Amino acid sequence: MTILAWILQGGLAVMFLIAGTGKTLGSKMHIEGFNKWGYPQWFRVVTGVIELGAAILLIVGFWNETAALIGAAILVAVGIGGVITHVRIKDTMKETATILILGVLALILLIILL
Repeated sequence: MTILAWILQGGLAVMFLIAGTGKTLGSKMHIEGFNKWGYPQWFRVVTGVIELGAAILLIVGFWNETAALIGAAILVAVGIGGVITHVRIKDTMKETATILILGVLALILLIILL
């Protein structure tokens, strides 16, 4: 595994641990976001758990590359879903940029690990 993969893996793990925790615990920002996007609150919790699971897989992936590969693939799917959500409601690029960038970084990690 390359140093670039380790940096991406660690950075994505931290970002999605933070995002997943916020969604799962119900931070005001995430509650408002899911309301704005027209999604039920149970979907916020499910999304948060998926993000937390993927982040944990990335952490385990420092010792088991298959876990990192699965975690990266999950985050690519999360990124695609997030971008589709923002495009569907015609959010600005500023509002879409974070998940777009994180999804692209997850895709780069996935390609490196393949």
